[in-house]
Amino acid sequence: MKSRFALLVAGMAAVTLLATPALAHRQWMLPSATTVSGDDVWVTVDAAVSNDLFYFEHFPMRLDTIRAWAPDGSEAKLENASTGRYRSTFDVHLTQKGTYKIASLSDGIGGSYTLNGEEKRLPRGTTADKLASAIPTGASDVKISEHVGRNEIFVTSGEPSDGVLKPTGKGLELEPITHPDDLIAGEEARFRFLIDGKPAPGIDVTIIPGGIRYRNQLNDKTLKTDAKGELAFTWPEPGFYWLNATAKDTNTGIPRATERRMSYVTTLEVQAP
Repeated sequence: MKSRFALLVAGMAAVTLLATPALAHRQWMLPSATTVSGDDVWVTVDAAVSNDLFYFEHFPMRLDTIRAWAPDGSEAKLENASTGRYRSTFDVHLTQKGTYKIASLSDGIGGSYTLNGEEKRLPRGTTADKLASAIPTGASDVKISEHVGRNEIFVTSGEPSDGVLKPTGKGLELEPITHPDDLIAGEEARFRFLIDGKPAPGIDVTIIPGGIRYRNQLNDKTLKTDAKGELAFTWPEPGFYWLNATAKDTNTGIPRATERRMSYVTTLEVQAP
């Protein structure tokens, strides 16, 4: 009996390893719906960091970095906000017709230095005004980088609009050519990526369908933007998809920083034909 049980446990472990071909902590927001109709409508958003997309098993996202904008550009209120052990959640009352944007924005500093022959990392949460005091006297081999992140989703009440889709001109951003409310399985969608408002050619963009927990393959696709910062992708099937783009350059305003690392994340819902 013990031998059979040991074999069973070993088999289960092997299946688990096969079912998680690439472990990575991915930050995401998932709306209860991306398209709604009616005169008094709400959307509930789950926000978390996890290995398996859209499954709560690691850590909640912070709520203090999340904001929402109504179709006319005014800021919308996050209501009924709560943070639990594995996820944060909040509601947005969609009082206007059109497309809303909900985004988590981050801008931080990372780096390392050597002191007395030992490499040390900057404390988590170091800001520009605290950078000088975070590096002790006598430190050498100082490496500082700026980290700029944007994680956003789009929700449409009634007819879609494009006011909130306009780029801010800061960091790595998505400028949809195909509206996020018009993504259909089997049809091509086009996106344009910008860095500081200008086309971002040659950056890597990864697209992963949800449901990682229930399949053996990640089914990810990594594409590169063309000379105009654009790419095209045909959705293989309906469902929620996680899209992540990354880039880096030297255009940082942080003292002593030599590199700026940028990331963009969005969750997109693809409808059935």
